[in-house]
Amino acid sequence: MRIDKYIGNSTHYSRKELKVFFKKGLVRLNGEVVTDIGKHINEETDEVSLSGEVIKYSKFTYLMLNKPAGYISATFDKKFPVVTDLVPEEFSHLQLFPVGRLDLDTVGLLVLTNDGDLAHRLLIPKSHVPKTYFVKSEKPLTEDGIKVFETGVDLGDFTTIPAKVEKLSEKEAHLTIFEGKYHQVKRMYEAIDNKVVYLKRVKMGELELDETIEEGKMRPLTDEEIKKLMNNE
Repeated sequence: MRIDKYIGNSTHYSRKELKVFFKKGLVRLNGEVVTDIGKHINEETDEVSLSGEVIKYSKFTYLMLNKPAGYISATFDKKFPVVTDLVPEEFSHLQLFPVGRLDLDTVGLLVLTNDGDLAHRLLIPKSHVPKTYFVKSEKPLTEDGIKVFETGVDLGDFTTIPAKVEKLSEKEAHLTIFEGKYHQVKRMYEAIDNKVVYLKRVKMGELELDETIEEGKMRPLTDEEIKKLMNNE
């Protein structure tokens, strides 16, 4: 592997920034200064450092986005802005994509990565990764409605796996579902003669939304959060 790719994948510096680091002699390979940005290394055995700090190789990148309304969970759309438009410049060269989708007006937890295998394993139907949403509804959520959710809702084209419901107030609840069908939460509420007026994903498997992240902003997952993401498989 080229040493610039090794550093770029692991630190998210741009190629332009890396050229400056090499020119200044800030990059070392096994203790020796390297100025050749295209030098090939063994990522398994060689030690690479930048400004005196050893770089731990990371093949993939995982970011947590607090998705705002008005963005499509895609890498391209002809009509609306997409979530990858929100990726900071230092990550823009990594070809990130969203894991799954949130509706245009749905906000909250969305993971962006370049790890295609992980995304596939999380999204295949048989995985049944639980997804928890904070839901505000137009009408109060009744006990009968909760019972329907917890039994399984016949939506015509499929019947949902029994959901988990935590009622927070008359019109607010945490709803955990085990599929990710198009407009599923909204359709579930419509099936009990109600309507979703606000929808926010707060948890995916063991991974929870960091509420300190402003809407429209993102940050890399911590090592612990990456483990939680892997545990969702």
